[in-house]
Order: sequence, then C-alpha cells, then structure tokens
Amino acid sequence: MRAAVLRAYGEDLAIEEVPRPACPEDGVVLKVLACGVCRSDWHGWRGEHPRVRPGQIPGHEYCGIVEEAGPRSGWKPGDRVIAPFLLACGNCPSCREGNQTVCPDQRLPGFVEPGAFAEYVAVPLAHNLTRLPEGMSPTLAAGMGCRVTTAWHALTGRAQVRPGEWVAVHGTGGVGMAAVALGHAMGARMIAVDIVPEKLEMARRMGAEAALDAGAGDVAQAIRDITGGGAHVSLEALGIEATARASIACLRPLGRHVQVGMPVGSTADMTLPMNLVYTGQLALYGTRGMPSWRYPSLFAFLETTGLDLMPLIGREIPLSAASAALRAMNGPTPPGVDVITDFTA
Repeated sequence: MRAAVLRAYGEDLAIEEVPRPACPEDGVVLKVLACGVCRSDWHGWRGEHPRVRPGQIPGHEYCGIVEEAGPRSGWKPGDRVIAPFLLACGNCPSCREGNQTVCPDQRLPGFVEPGAFAEYVAVPLAHNLTRLPEGMSPTLAAGMGCRVTTAWHALTGRAQVRPGEWVAVHGTGGVGMAAVALGHAMGARMIAVDIVPEKLEMARRMGAEAALDAGAGDVAQAIRDITGGGAHVSLEALGIEATARASIACLRPLGRHVQVGMPVGSTADMTLPMNLVYTGQLALYGTRGMPSWRYPSLFAFLETTGLDLMPLIGREIPLSAASAALRAMNGPTPPGVDVITDFTA
C-alpha cells in the first residue's frame, strides 16, 4: 500500500510502498477514506512529540470502510466508521468510569503505531469505533476524530459551558474554530483571538460576537471590557505560553480556563500567572480528545441544531501534499484545515 513515512524530523515525508497492516483480533483494517493533517502531526514531524520516532506513519484523524474485521471486533467488512485518536482499553478503572481519555493502556495510531497517512490503517480495540452517520461527508468525518471531538468535550465535558456565558477562544486553528462554531450553537457568547485577519473574519462567520487581533494590544483587557468583567470560560487552543497566560488573564472571578492546545517540546513547561488563579479562584482544566461513548451526544447536537461544520474544511489534498501542509504550520496558516482525500496521488 502507499503511505507517507516520517524518515527525518522536519523533512518531507517519504511516499513509499509498505506492507498492508495485519488485522488485530480485537480490531479492524480500514480502507482510509479521509485523514486530517493536524497540529499534533506537526509536533511529531518536528520531533517535539515524545513518542513519535522516524519510521512512523503519521495520521490520527481518520475515517474509513472496514476492509477486514477481527473475530473480536464487533464489526464487519463494508461498515463505515470513525475512530477517535485515543483508543482506550475498555477494562481499566478509568475506562469503566467513562474516562477513556486517561486510559493508561490506550493505543495511539499515528503516534506510536502506524497511522492513516496511508491507504489502509489497522485499528485495534475496535470497541472505540463509531458508525459514520448517514449523509456525513468522509472529509468532515475525518476531523471528528480529533479537532471537533476535542472542542466538543472541552466545552461540554470539561468546562460545562452554559447558554449565555462568555467564552473566549485563543487560537482559531481547527480545534479553536470548531469551538467557536459549537459554542455559538450552544448559546454561548463567543470571542475569538488570533493574529491572522482571515481567521478572525471566518470566526465572525462561525458565530463569534467579537474577533480580536492578539498582536494589537492587551487582549485580556479587551475581553474584560467586552464582557463586563471577564469571560466565564476561556479555551487556549494553540499550546504556547503567551496564549495560555492571556487565557487565564481574561477570566472573571470563578472563571474556567481549559488547556486544549498541546504543550509539548519547547512549550511543555510554562510560567503562568498563578496569582490570578489564586485571587480570582479560577479553575484550570486540561483536556485531550473525547471519550468514544460521547459521539452520540455530538451527532445528536449537530442533527438537532443543523450546525454545518463543512466550512472548517479548508482544503482537500492528495497524500503527496501532506508534507507541504505540515511545513505550512511552521508559521501562521490560512483558515480551514487540510484533509487528505486522495491516497493515490
């Protein structure tokens, strides 16, 4: 099969013919229909992710058709499914409590095991898979495995945002823009922060009441002014110190900061204004992915509200363009995410 392989950090992925994966007894082999190119892939490509090594096939935002099903998978060939990027064991105390995202025995295609920048991907622990809803585009579904699901869980599972609350989103890449759209549809009052004018304009179209240029002054003060005292909830969706500090600083007393962006490599350790946490009695939440059992709540919300998330898709690209998509993340990127939909070119 054709796959894009990381051979050297920061260099173009090698497009190679590699063996098709074997089918796990408790899993499936998917023919990949679409796979997003995510900033987490970029961290691995840069050599900043602690578990990504040369020889890895990236790709963790995928959906596909079951080509082969293991005897303990619960699926059959022809089923169209979506995979969360965290594949939980299902048996540990965390999984039994519904907290699969902190499962100590989770499996991670795209980071530790071969991922979906390939024509086929093996998915173990197939109880994590969810059937692709009828009528949902595979291109959109690919983003459901990371960016949209992460935003949904950050808003509803961690911050528990309520209608009418002010929510600031710092960084409007894929997960940040998804948070703006979902939060607006939930009835929250959204504020978007970025440095790319086109992204700020898109955030307005997706429901942001205000869109602020992070380079144009004291954003935290601007948010406090707009909201009459500070945001109830603030999401940091980039994973760097400057935006994390601004996220905490923009909150009103008893506000909730949610760390959505991945702090890794040079940003793994940050200096944060803990005096503001103390004096404002703020809550700090981490979030990573979404438990697979929460897919129905997300799909039901999208159906009920009629929220169209297709504007989040910026570009459909061939497998050979994955390297260029990763390299573009070295600087500010245009609105929308890149999704690989052609694995033959």
